[in-house]
Amino acid sequence: MRILLLEDDAHLGPWIMRGLHEEGHVVDLFTDGKDALLAAMGQEFDLLILDRMVPSLDGLAVLKSLRASKNATPALFLTALGEVDSRVEGFDAGGDDYLTKPFA
Repeated sequence: MRILLLEDDAHLGPWIMRGLHEEGHVVDLFTDGKDALLAAMGQEFDLLILDRMVPSLDGLAVLKSLRASKNATPALFLTALGEVDSRVEGFDAGGDDYLTKPFA
């Protein structure tokens, strides 16, 4: 499975990527929303894992743009924004699931 990971935390991003690699997945890690959006529009991914609070475009804006362009790749928000309103925004933007940090 090819996964786009949008995470700007210098420790968490590589840690998640390493764990997914160990499970046999190919992971492209991005720390900037604009770069992630460009990659997702130009390449095929099987899954998007998006942080909400990243530079340039946040994960919510990235997914809204992708959904507007008819990109239906499944998307998981992985974020510290765990309030009900934040979760609803994520699902309304086209997210398929929402996991809050910290996670186990």
